[in-house]
Amino acid sequence: MSAFHTKSVQLQDQIRRALRSGRYLPGDRIDPASLAAEFDTSLMPVRLALERLVGKGLLEHHPRGGAYLPLPTEVELRDAYDWMKRLLLMACDIGIANRLPERVRQPDIASANEDPVEMTWQLFDAIGHATAHTFVHEAIGRMNGRLAPIRRAKRGLIDGAFEEIVELNRHWQQRDRPSLKAALRHYHERRKQLVPCIVVTLKQRHERLQ
Repeated sequence: MSAFHTKSVQLQDQIRRALRSGRYLPGDRIDPASLAAEFDTSLMPVRLALERLVGKGLLEHHPRGGAYLPLPTEVELRDAYDWMKRLLLMACDIGIANRLPERVRQPDIASANEDPVEMTWQLFDAIGHATAHTFVHEAIGRMNGRLAPIRRAKRGLIDGAFEEIVELNRHWQQRDRPSLKAALRHYHERRKQLVPCIVVTLKQRHERLQ
């Protein structure tokens, strides 16, 4: 791989981590020139990294150039929650049934510093990884990437989010498939019920920053 493409891959990973951390929230524009200055590189590898993230569905093209994190509609957000739920339920059936417990990756909950957004990302990624199916793990990873900024932006709208993810993790650690699947269904149904409120909150935040 050329130095140019290596730099672009590194930038792609750094931007993905920024999305996951909440540096960019739905509606935010990601300016290639600012990233190039920040990472002391030229515009071309930055633009290629952004193009790749657009191709993965994490970003969309911005009319003024660069990319932005799209604001979801109610339909899109409900679909995202429903698809993530279906992927995780399928992954539970595959991973818990077919993998020995000692071979299953444990989510790095301790490193999340009691941050329910990071804990959620870690747990869902671990459930996907346990399937040993690349396509399933990658699909969960894509949805994790899409939903992470929304999880950041809607903090405060979900009561008991920390306790909820701790309970999910406990079921996962115990390989209690029925309880885990029931808790995952409840987790996503709670959020689907709040979709109108979440969408309004995201739009209002974006409008305040314009």
